[in-house]
Amino acid sequence: MSGTVTLDRREGPYGEVVLRRRDEHYEIIANGTFLMDTSDGRSERLLIDAAQAALPEPSRAGASVLVGGLGVGFSLAHAAADPRWGRITVVEREEAIIDWHRRGPLASISGAALADSRTVILHTDLVDHLRTSPDTYDALCLDIDNGPDWTVTEDNESLYAAEGLAACAARLNPGGVLAVWSARPSADFERSLRNAGFSAVRTEEIPVARGVPDVVHLGVRPE
Repeated sequence: MSGTVTLDRREGPYGEVVLRRRDEHYEIIANGTFLMDTSDGRSERLLIDAAQAALPEPSRAGASVLVGGLGVGFSLAHAAADPRWGRITVVEREEAIIDWHRRGPLASISGAALADSRTVILHTDLVDHLRTSPDTYDALCLDIDNGPDWTVTEDNESLYAAEGLAACAARLNPGGVLAVWSARPSADFERSLRNAGFSAVRTEEIPVARGVPDVVHLGVRPE
């Protein structure tokens, strides 16, 4: 089957979210902005792998990870495929996206991960969760926007500012890793990470044939 088909369209507290099938791939649109699709999950998998690799060696086995944003499910599925993660928490604010995974076509990507006993899905806003939850994690893998400089809603902008990064640090165990997906590199965000007290700040890129590469920004909470 070719062409684009709208499979579901919903109005929620944060605006409109749409699930479409374009040829053999699925894509998610939020308030008219393309978020992600199932054509290439390399950068979503890098988000998980880079966080795991940046953890101190003694912490890697049994580490806990928070995945911010369920999306098309690549990050969750990749985390669940790695037995080193001991607890996998996914925070997703859009009920529609959770439904598409539990009862819709995206279950083909995330079904096994959702059935994994290590996985918990929280239907809540990530920014609120980071500010109010008492839970801590060894890694935060965040992918809720197109990057620190291109947020889906204005409310998300605070996540990448000093107050949001302080909330991230508070949710991390000592030596924990913050990994943030972005559709383009951001030198300003790297500076913000350093100013917030994160160490070992760096950016890993996914090579592309042309255009700007997807990246993962990384920082470590000091011991």
